[in-house]
Amino acid sequence: MVICSMEKPYIVDQKFEKESTLAIGEYEHCVFKNCQFESEDFKNFQFVDCTFESCNLSLVKLSGAALQKVHFKDCKMQGLRFEACNPFLFEVSFNTCVLNLSSFYQIKGKKTKFAGCSLHEVDFTESDFSETIFDDCDLAGALFDQTNVSKADFRSAFNFVIHPSINQIKKAKFSNDGLAGLLQGFDISIS
Repeated sequence: MVICSMEKPYIVDQKFEKESTLAIGEYEHCVFKNCQFESEDFKNFQFVDCTFESCNLSLVKLSGAALQKVHFKDCKMQGLRFEACNPFLFEVSFNTCVLNLSSFYQIKGKKTKFAGCSLHEVDFTESDFSETIFDDCDLAGALFDQTNVSKADFRSAFNFVIHPSINQIKKAKFSNDGLAGLLQGFDISIS
């Protein structure tokens, strides 16, 4: 169903497959599958309860975009700047996505779920990812600086370096194998 007004169209319960462009609008309960949106401009778009599956969203411009309960599965999403999104009701989850070189600077992402994701060199500076699950995620080169990861679950995550002295990690969960990522900044030898 599409409802048009003087402003942006309101699209509900639609499935988009193999699209490469979208009209600016408000999308609710929509599914986007196998779409190639690389480098598109989603400025001021609104996505509510939507799913993106097997889409390429790399370098999409997100200025003012609203992402509310949006799930990404098997998507390529390199170089995205999530801090440009509208922060109101921001809620996302990721399953087997490639988010390399993306930025969550100052994002309030409490309880976000990352499952099987590549998060190489992702910037989590000054963000709140408390109670977040990093399930089987590769965090090589990810930046945690003044980040709140209290009660976050890193037990199956790998390749992370988190300095306890500059981040909030109270009650976060780590496996024995992940302890090296917490101690690396102290210039000690671990055998």
